[in-house]
Amino acid sequence: MSDGRPVKRSLTLRGHRTSVSLEDVFWRAFRDIAAAEGTTINGLAAEIDAGRGDVGLASAIRVFVLRRFMNR
Repeated sequence: MSDGRPVKRSLTLRGHRTSVSLEDVFWRAFRDIAAAEGTTINGLAAEIDAGRGDVGLASAIRVFVLRRFMNR
């Protein structure tokens, strides 16, 4: 399954570059959610980053995506 291997991509959060590793299925879902909300993945990642506390950004994004699909 090609979706199981994490893929590292760069994001810009409030002017700073950071790398996040997510499985491709999460990247696709994250992009779809951002598009549906009329924002960019950088903008959506910045919102998630602001509220994640001591959880890693990649984990926080995965949980965000999962919750979004569970609440459909």
